[in-house]
Amino acid sequence: MMIQYAVEPDVPAEAVAALFRASGINRPVDDIGRIARMVANANLVITARDGGRLVGIARALSDFSYCCYLSDLAVDAEYQRRGIGRELIGEVRKAIGPESMLLLLAAPRAAEYYPHIGFAHIGNGWIIHREC
Repeated sequence: MMIQYAVEPDVPAEAVAALFRASGINRPVDDIGRIARMVANANLVITARDGGRLVGIARALSDFSYCCYLSDLAVDAEYQRRGIGRELIGEVRKAIGPESMLLLLAAPRAAEYYPHIGFAHIGNGWIIHREC
C-alpha cells in the first residue's frame, strides 16, 4: 500500500461524502451542497489517496500563525488502523507550522484515539451547538 498525501483544496463534494460514509464519521452526507461548502470554506484540506482512491481526509480552518481547528479527520474503515489518520495530522501540523496549536472536537466514539497520537485533553472549551 502506497498512500499519497497532498494538499487538495478542490476535492469533489461527492467524493468527500462517499469517504465520510465509508469512514463512519457523522456528517450531513446526503446534503452534497453543504458538504461542498464545508470543503470550499476550509482553508486547509489534506487528502490521503491509494492510487486515485480517496481513503482519508483532514479538513481544517487555520490562521497559520496561532491556531488551527481540525474540523474533520476521516479514514475509510477499510484503511483504518494503518497510521493514515496519524499521518494526516502530521501533514496538518507541517502545514500550520510550530507556532499554531491544533484543536478539535472528538466524537465520543473517537475520544480514545486522540491521546494515543499526541493530543492532550483540555477542559476549558465551550460550544454553541448548531441549530441544524
